[in-house]
Amino acid sequence: MKILKSLKLIGIALLLIAGVAACDSKPGPAESAGKKIDQSATDTGNKIGETVDKIGNKLDEQSAKTGAAIDDAEITAKVKAAVFAEPGLKTLQISVDTIKGVVTLSGSVDTPANSQRAKGLAAAVSGVREVDNRLVQKSN
Repeated sequence: MKILKSLKLIGIALLLIAGVAACDSKPGPAESAGKKIDQSATDTGNKIGETVDKIGNKLDEQSAKTGAAIDDAEITAKVKAAVFAEPGLKTLQISVDTIKGVVTLSGSVDTPANSQRAKGLAAAVSGVREVDNRLVQKSN
């Protein structure tokens, strides 16, 4: 909101400057001065519109990046909770990392069955696109 208000103030200032500049030009008919003012106002409006569009695009990009980071963090938390709640897995050393919906499981498990269980739990979490199971079986 502050950006939009600042842009409006800049636009008004530019319009006033353009109007004063048009009035200071060589004396001529009122129509000529009016046309110059109108053209200056149009040019200024176009520049402001371009600037607002650029700022809007940047904000959209940042929002998308922030949304992805929040989604990945949420997915990681849900996978960790699912693994921790599963009997037999919560005491194992399983790390979870998520990037763009791809969950990577790393660490150690005691059996191949537990590795597959952890992978299945991760895959069942909403938002998971893929599971990269890098769990290794530890020696007993």
